[in-house]
Amino acid sequence: MMNRRCFLGATAGTIAFTDYWQPNDNKPLAGQRVLGIHDWAFSSDKPNYDCFPILDQVFNDVKYAGFDAIELMEVSLRHDDSVEKIGDLIQKTGVAVSGASYGQPMWNKQKQAEIIDDAGLVIERIAKLKGRTLGISVGDARRKKTPEELDVQGETLQKIQAIGKQHNVVPNLHNHVYEVADGLYDLKNTLERVPDIALGPDLDWLFQAKVDVPTFLKVYKDKIVSMHLRDHLWTGVWSESVGEGIMDFGAIARELKALNYSGDMLVELAFPAGFKPTRPIRESLKMSRQTIKKQFGV
Repeated sequence: MMNRRCFLGATAGTIAFTDYWQPNDNKPLAGQRVLGIHDWAFSSDKPNYDCFPILDQVFNDVKYAGFDAIELMEVSLRHDDSVEKIGDLIQKTGVAVSGASYGQPMWNKQKQAEIIDDAGLVIERIAKLKGRTLGISVGDARRKKTPEELDVQGETLQKIQAIGKQHNVVPNLHNHVYEVADGLYDLKNTLERVPDIALGPDLDWLFQAKVDVPTFLKVYKDKIVSMHLRDHLWTGVWSESVGEGIMDFGAIARELKALNYSGDMLVELAFPAGFKPTRPIRESLKMSRQTIKKQFGV
């Protein structure tokens, strides 16, 4: 199994981007699909996974590749000047911030207050940048969590949900393998405790966990507000861009069309340990964008 750390001033265009997303009675979020990227490929080799010093490059590369938006690692939003700098990049490039990913040990009672305060800071800054989602990784205990730990996890998520509601930012559960292993043990237990929380699945991690992706999409279709797309070779190793592997995106596109999915779609490129890319990330993103257009028609 492949591993990576489970970390998990608006322009008119940005205002239009957020106006589509208003809560309704049927789904956590509804509106026009946004095509974006998660910045992991730019962050994975940086100290503390922080690509804040090169965000100018990131935004320009995303614009070059033809995507609408970026989901940032939360670390970029902890910098004191993050809102000012990122807001300036939004204006210069027209690339929006869809939200941020956020990973902490939600099940750890000793860290609960610290996590909630930190999540509140990140959510507030997402809102200032006109973002709308917080993709949460609940933390890997390297074992099945106890019922008591799952209770703490649920309580922590509910408190983060309350903060998100104040700022019109929607927290959603983003999965790696551990959340959906053992028959979706962690995810199902979390949903029992927080039944109204939204989902932001990573389809490749579902595949790596041997979860049937079409079935997952059907079961949870009304809760999914965002999803991550990545590709892999027949060996399971990630390909350099979406479209160079064996992931059946045509089948996924047909499934999403049948389900009337209108949430965000985010490409998250990732490279195996020790892999040296054969091309600039911006070119792999551009190739990925072309695959999305071909397979999904958007």
